[in-house]
Amino acid sequence: MSFSALHFRQALLPQGWAQEVRVLIADGAFSRIDVGVPPEAGDERYSIGVPGMPNLHCHAFQRGMAGLSETRGPSSDSFWTWREVMYRFLEALTPEDVEAIAALAYCEMLETGFTRVGEFHYLHHGPDGQPYDNIAEMAERIAAAANLTGIGLTLLPSLYVHGGFGGQNPDPGQRRFINSVDQFAKLHEASRAATESVEGSVVGIAPHSLRAVTPDELFAAIEIGGASPIHIHVAEQIKEVAACLAWSERRPVQWLLENMPVDTRWCFIHATHMTPDETAKLSYSGAVAGLCPLTEASLGDGTFNGATFAGAGGLYGVGSDSNILIGAADELRQLEYSQRLQYRQRNVMTTQEGASTGETLYRSALEGGARALGAASAIVVGNEANVVTLDVEHPSLIGRPAEQILDSWIFAAGSGGRANAVQDVWSRGQKVVANGRHIARDAIARRYGEAMRRVLSA
Repeated sequence: MSFSALHFRQALLPQGWAQEVRVLIADGAFSRIDVGVPPEAGDERYSIGVPGMPNLHCHAFQRGMAGLSETRGPSSDSFWTWREVMYRFLEALTPEDVEAIAALAYCEMLETGFTRVGEFHYLHHGPDGQPYDNIAEMAERIAAAANLTGIGLTLLPSLYVHGGFGGQNPDPGQRRFINSVDQFAKLHEASRAATESVEGSVVGIAPHSLRAVTPDELFAAIEIGGASPIHIHVAEQIKEVAACLAWSERRPVQWLLENMPVDTRWCFIHATHMTPDETAKLSYSGAVAGLCPLTEASLGDGTFNGATFAGAGGLYGVGSDSNILIGAADELRQLEYSQRLQYRQRNVMTTQEGASTGETLYRSALEGGARALGAASAIVVGNEANVVTLDVEHPSLIGRPAEQILDSWIFAAGSGGRANAVQDVWSRGQKVVANGRHIARDAIARRYGEAMRRVLSA
C-alpha cells in the first residue's frame, strides 16, 4: 500500500476554504481528511492546497503545431484555413511522434494545474489512411504518454465517418481519422484494452460532430459507448451552423436536443453559437458545456454565452483543445475576460454580490469537468488524490486571504517558468510536479525536441 500525509495551512474543500487541513492518501485516493488539526511528525507541509483541475478537451498532437498557423494567408483566415494547416502537419506524424508530443502536453498540463485530461482522440490511422495492424496503435501511444507523466486519462476515441452534413465524402486531409461504425466498435474495444495500464482511466466516446456522422451512425456510437461519457463538437463556427440549417432546418444544438438522448453523459464541446432558447435548454439538460476559451479565441470562433448559461444553472468545464497555450488558470481567465469584452462589464461569471469570481470559475469548472470526464475532482474521502499546491511566496499571492487566493492566481500570477504559481502537484496520489517542474520534464522535453526536428524537417 502506498501512503502519504499532507498538511495544508489552508485548503479548498467542497464546503469552502478550511484552515489547518491534514490529508491522508492511500493507494491513490484520499483516505482521511481532518480540519483544524496541527501537522504531525513526517507530514509534508504546504501553505495552500486546491483540487486538481480536469482538462475536458484536448487534441494532444496539436501541441506540436502551436505557432505554425500565425501567418496571414492570401484571403481572410479562419478556422477552416487553420484546419488545412493542421492536415498538412499531421501528414508527417508517426506513432512515436504522437507519443512524444502528447507526453510534453501532459507534462505542461500537470505543471499548470490540470490533473486529468479528456483526450478527444481522432488521429487513428497511418498517413495513407490505412489502419495500423493494431487498430488502437495511436490509443496505446496516448496511454503511454499518460503513464509516463502520471496524468489521469479519460480517452475519448472519435467516430469520424464523413466530411460534411448529410454523409458527404471526407476530404483527403481527413483520411487518418476515418472509420466505419464497425471499425469504430473494434477501436473502442481495443482502446479499453490499451488504457488498462493507466490507473483510474475512463473510456468514453466522441462522435466527432454532426458534420462527421449521420443520425444512424450517432445512435450506433451511443450504443457502443453505453453509460460512458459522450463528447461531441457542436456549433463552433457560424459556417457550421448555416450548413446544419441547410441540412436539417435545425441548428446543431437544437437538432441534438430534439433528436438525441442528451443527459448528464454528454459534453457539448464549444457550443459557441446558441440562441437564448438553446442556451436555456442545454443548461436544463444536464449536459456539460466544454469550453476552450484560448483555442476559441485563437481560431476566431466567437464567444460562448457564459453568463446566461451559468445563470440558468448550466454546468461548464474548460479544456486546452489545440494546446497553443496550456494552463488551468489561463483558460479560466480567458473565459471571464471574453465575457467582460462581450458585455463590457467586470466580474461577469459570478452574479452573487461579494462572491469571488476566481473561486466561482474554479469550483464550476471542477464540477463540470468531473462530470464530463467521469471522475470526481474534489478533496473528498474516496476520490482520486489530485492536489495542486500554490506558492505562498509568489509575488501575486503574498499576504492574500483565502477568499482572494484563486482570484490572484487566475488573474494576476501568470503561468509557466518563473511566473508559475503552481508549486507541487499530486495526480492519483503520486507527486508528479515538484517546485513547478515535472519530475520527468528533461527526458520528456528531449524526446519531444527530437520528434519535432524530424517532423518539421519533413
